[in-house]
Amino acid sequence: MHAAGCMGQCSRLSAILRRSSHRLTRLLPPTMQSISFSDSAPPPTTDFPREDRRISGTPMRRTWLFHEDAASGGSFGLWACEVGHWRIEFAPDKSELFHVLEGRCAIHDAQGGAKFYGPGDTCVIPAGFSGSFEVIEPIRKIFALAQRA
Repeated sequence: MHAAGCMGQCSRLSAILRRSSHRLTRLLPPTMQSISFSDSAPPPTTDFPREDRRISGTPMRRTWLFHEDAASGGSFGLWACEVGHWRIEFAPDKSELFHVLEGRCAIHDAQGGAKFYGPGDTCVIPAGFSGSFEVIEPIRKIFALAQRA
């Protein structure tokens, strides 16, 4: 009877683990190596703010995407931009954390307020944010974008 009871418990545990394995796999990172921004950078992508969003200038933006995690919706990299000003609209499920390495920027909210950031400053742009992004001096920043799945 003891052996049969153990077999029943083991079978139930095995079934639970089988059902949970797909959730556990999603939590495990695809690689167990850390990613250093000091290593050789990936090639940058270049773009410009959309014309319908530009307030001033036509700044070239360059993005070096070091890591993208499809399971968590995260993107991590380095971003550089020339002087300019454009409107931004964050989706309700998307937010960004950034840390300024060099240069200066301002984030203007929809109510007319502005916050200024320079070297060493860190900022979070929350999900659903509406306003504008102004590059006052050419800027380089480290960013982490999060998008809920």
